[in-house]
Amino acid sequence: MIRKFDELLAAARSLPPRRVAVAAAHDDAVLAAVRDAREQGIAEFVLVGDQARLSSLAGTVGVNLADVEVIHEPDVRQAARRAAAMVGSGQADMLMKGLIGTGDFLRALLDKEAGLRTGSLLSHVFVLELAGWDRLLFLTDAAMNVSPSLADKAVIIGNAVALAGSLGVDPVRVAVLAAVETVEDGMPATLEAAALAKMAERGQIKGAIVDGPLALDNAISEEAARHKGIVSPVAGRADVLVVPDIEAGNMLGKSMVYFARARIAGLLMGAAKPVVVTSRADSAESKMLSIALGVVSAK
Repeated sequence: MIRKFDELLAAARSLPPRRVAVAAAHDDAVLAAVRDAREQGIAEFVLVGDQARLSSLAGTVGVNLADVEVIHEPDVRQAARRAAAMVGSGQADMLMKGLIGTGDFLRALLDKEAGLRTGSLLSHVFVLELAGWDRLLFLTDAAMNVSPSLADKAVIIGNAVALAGSLGVDPVRVAVLAAVETVEDGMPATLEAAALAKMAERGQIKGAIVDGPLALDNAISEEAARHKGIVSPVAGRADVLVVPDIEAGNMLGKSMVYFARARIAGLLMGAAKPVVVTSRADSAESKMLSIALGVVSAK
């Protein structure tokens, strides 16, 4: 079981390097991640973007493009389509978002001609390393689905469980979060959480132990769960935190990064190949760790 990002990097280094196609790669943080991933020996790259801007930024960032394939495509939408097509056709193993709007990137990813659609719902999973915490935490969906339905959440859980399982988490304990741990008629998130727990109990969600509703404190703290008299195989030991909607997830994820100084990686799940989707504000380290996550999850 991979419990820390240093262990994730070690696992990625033990595997053959993956080829990553980067859409609109002309971005300093992206190129810094490219530099670091190549130094770690975990990936090689095809950079699709504006060649003049790439060359200029490469000098600033300190990445040598002499032995990196660069495809000149200044139009970011076309760059995304070309990068996605390379991954779909097997010319690359992983797709990564560069300096392009998420909507344009996803349109290229979901284009039937790209060959990356599976018919499943796409969802995003953040992986967080917190100081003093004994394992990685998986947070979903804080970046893709705005207000997922009950059926959507079942798929979102499945995607997160698949990622956690690829890192050796077994069993995967999933907490479906709400503001309280009791089912309340006026709080739809608690009703859906209870339904998801029952669905898992009946085998409709496989590969995980799912419980909810659980408030954040009793999902991650055994002491808090004891104080509230909660008896659950998930309470206090959750690996995956499932949020009610993107707003709750976005705020929870960012609070962990900016208040708790969490290290963070992320991956878009549900496509035929690993997809790295990071924010412009994410650090080069976060982008590099996300590449490592894709390498290990695709083994």
